[in-house]
Amino acid sequence: MNKLVATPLLALPRPAKRVVVIALDLLMMLVSVWVAFYLRIDQTGLPQGQQLYVYLLAPLLAIPVFVRFGLYRAIFRYTGMAALATTAKAVAVYTVLFFTVLLFFKWNGVPRTLGLIQPLLLLLLVGTSRALARFWLAGWSGKARHAVGRMLIYGAGDAGVETASALAVARQFVLLGFIDDDKKKVGRSINGVDIMAPAEVADAVERMGVTDILLAMPALDRARRNEIIASLRELPVHVRTLPGMGDMASGRVTIQDFQELDVEDLLGRPPVPPDSTLLARNLADQVVLVTGAGGSIGSELCRQILMEKPRRLVLVELSEFALYTVHRELLGLCTEHGLQVEVTPLLASVGNFGRLKEIFQLYRPATVYHAAAYKHVPLVESNPSEGVLNNVFGTLNAARAAMENGTAHFVLVSTDKAVRPTNVMGATKRMAELVLQALAASPSVRFVSPDGSYSPEVANRTVFAMVRFGNVLGSSGSVVPLFRKQLRDGGPLTVTHPEVTRFFMTIPEAAQLVLQAGAMAHGGDVFVLDMGSPLRIVDLAKRMVQLSGLSLRDEHNPEGDIEISITGLRPGEKLYEELLIGDNPEKTAHQRIMKAREDFVLWTELAPILVDMRQAATLNHAPVMRAILLRLVHGYHPHRDCGAGEPAQEPAALPNDA
Repeated sequence: MNKLVATPLLALPRPAKRVVVIALDLLMMLVSVWVAFYLRIDQTGLPQGQQLYVYLLAPLLAIPVFVRFGLYRAIFRYTGMAALATTAKAVAVYTVLFFTVLLFFKWNGVPRTLGLIQPLLLLLLVGTSRALARFWLAGWSGKARHAVGRMLIYGAGDAGVETASALAVARQFVLLGFIDDDKKKVGRSINGVDIMAPAEVADAVERMGVTDILLAMPALDRARRNEIIASLRELPVHVRTLPGMGDMASGRVTIQDFQELDVEDLLGRPPVPPDSTLLARNLADQVVLVTGAGGSIGSELCRQILMEKPRRLVLVELSEFALYTVHRELLGLCTEHGLQVEVTPLLASVGNFGRLKEIFQLYRPATVYHAAAYKHVPLVESNPSEGVLNNVFGTLNAARAAMENGTAHFVLVSTDKAVRPTNVMGATKRMAELVLQALAASPSVRFVSPDGSYSPEVANRTVFAMVRFGNVLGSSGSVVPLFRKQLRDGGPLTVTHPEVTRFFMTIPEAAQLVLQAGAMAHGGDVFVLDMGSPLRIVDLAKRMVQLSGLSLRDEHNPEGDIEISITGLRPGEKLYEELLIGDNPEKTAHQRIMKAREDFVLWTELAPILVDMRQAATLNHAPVMRAILLRLVHGYHPHRDCGAGEPAQEPAALPNDA
């Protein structure tokens, strides 16, 4: 019967629902006046004489007040304590107005105390109606009728209580209990739900059949959060989380706010803390340019640069959609934070020097962050000429445009794969570093154009720096999104080798490193991050399986849920990465940033070699490119012949001066 009534009500359009609620409130106002007369003067019949004015006065005053307080904009099935408090405030205002009118007019047969009794009755009726509507309608809201999970909430604070309210409305989970570190809360209850200590969780999971544990502690420090996650990792439960405090502040908690654990949780170590003074240096009130602005690292660089209030932020990006996306997001951040920053989106390829020259001449950037690169190891391995043209000569083009137009600071986003590389991508990134090191060591430079002609001598007033870091969790091409998709598909999780290890960091952490290291540069510096111990990819995969509430299927547990499949090393992939070529790195002003000591080639020696390399890449001559990389890149040991996937036939012979 309840369903037969509730379902048509929920199907009504919003204006019709509002009319129904107003009609019910009118009825309650009239009933409350009648009951007030009965309680005050024992009158049970119809109003007499001027008493009729009271029946008219109540809705004439109450309805506008209720509208003003937004009582008819609320969704009843989501009504909570905040909505009831608003109702009480609206009735309080109505009471003042109603009582004042009764005192002023002194109608016959209308006691003045009616001005207090009737509003109290109205508050009782309206408040009760809202509460009943919530419990009655919530069950027929079109959401899941039956709970699909049994949940514990870790955190009995405000966020935990709000989460419990969201669970009660959505009915997708049965809330079995709270977990809290505060001993004063343990043993007590919230709305009839018990609070337990962390030591009781394992027993409760087995005894109650818990399927999910939600971390509702958005303000908890990272170290304690990692401890909690580690303690839950071996339990057969799906560990979820709420967003951070910034997202929580935007409104009440809903089921849609429940998330998978973020990449910092998977990293298992606290992020490197930023130095605010280093972040702001070279950025505040400056014109800043970012190449590859639509990529994972480039877009995060743009977000953080924007918060340091540059005068203008120039976005250089080859992909139209990526440029549109990051530009729209940055404009939204400007509006949200009241930032007066000119954000200029420019479609351009770093391979087109003419276009870059035009951009640098027009905007005269003081600081450049060069993040544009091809970074996918197997793809670059199969397309080495494109890797060389983009990673090496794209960097050279950007550096030349910067020098010729007086850019003060130029920072290259590099990679740990540039150290003793086994793939073309890493080798080309090391070549890009060599280009900048050679330029940094030259007080003036003559650039060689693609046609072999030399430019006029350019004085070097640009400070060049390079920043190396490891794999970025959560970026496009990262293993984390891949593993999450494979988990949703039921597995298996694919790992290339059981002993593959990588240094990991988060996207914000990587961007902060680039900004801070660039601010410390003096010229030709190669910065690396003290990233702690590397992480085995297979351990990361196991961690994600466990935290998803699933079991690992292997020889010890053949009935498990998810298998890890070893697929074999990909072309150009090596078992482990390094951050340093040489030894004895120098300390810097930042405790977690080091400066490497790397050998390089002088510009006078490097320039003619670059001419050969450009011509080989243009003609798609893989053996020449491979020979040059082997000659210049220390420790380069290709996994296989450079040029896999390229045409097998030999291209036309190179000119004699190549």
